[in-house]
Amino acid sequence: MVSGGAVSAASVEKVWELDGLKQPESALYDPSGDVIYVSEVGGDMRAKDGDGRITKVSTDGKILQSGWASGGLNAPKGLGISGGKLYVADIDELVEIDLATGKVGQRYKVDGAVFLNDVTTDGAGRVYVSDTATNTISVLQDGQVKTWLKNDRLNGPNGLAVEGDVMVVGSFGKPPANGQESVPGFLVEAPLSGDSTRTLGDGSPVGAIDGLAPIGNGKYLATDYLKGGLLRIDAGGSFETLAPLPPGTADLSWDAAKEIAYVPQNKEGKLTAFRVP
Repeated sequence: MVSGGAVSAASVEKVWELDGLKQPESALYDPSGDVIYVSEVGGDMRAKDGDGRITKVSTDGKILQSGWASGGLNAPKGLGISGGKLYVADIDELVEIDLATGKVGQRYKVDGAVFLNDVTTDGAGRVYVSDTATNTISVLQDGQVKTWLKNDRLNGPNGLAVEGDVMVVGSFGKPPANGQESVPGFLVEAPLSGDSTRTLGDGSPVGAIDGLAPIGNGKYLATDYLKGGLLRIDAGGSFETLAPLPPGTADLSWDAAKEIAYVPQNKEGKLTAFRVP
């Protein structure tokens, strides 16, 4: 593994690229339907403007249904599936969409939320959502949303992934502001009991981690939103850049059977499929 983000010599193949999306932020592969759900922000990342939507894309890179779900979505970002429902992070709400119909159902207000970002689920049907701005991860369980973990050591939690009884978090860090340099993110993990955190690896800086997907053998695919790029990180914290991409590389999804990563490029309006051996 190459540290410091050097471009890897690994054979990463671009399989296809879909253009013309409206600020795609998250892609989620659904093996049950062999489709990809893509959240499109449309307008401002923080604006409640009703301009967001979810689009269905085929695994060969064709739009199956543009705006499959649209009514009542503002700036949809992370996506997760549980119990026949698609859950969407939308600014300060977790929105439930019926997979069978695309209809928006329950909307769960997340108290104190500022910038809800990624969503993941566990085997017990719980739905987790990160709030990057407040160092908080909340959980939806039994129809109620509550704080699961709030800890400054989360360092701007963005990408979420459940592995067994552990939550792995890709931290965004802190972007440059008021003349201060940026603070890059890295991987953090916490038991699903939500009572502690620890750095995964040595805590070396990785970047502004957005998407995160475990790929086995203690390795993770991730994206860097500020610098761009598809990354591979190991459990020790070392990482390599598998594919250089522009800033705005966002919340990816992993198809383990085909060894393909679906990577949205928010600023470019693209969704790209990479085969990662």
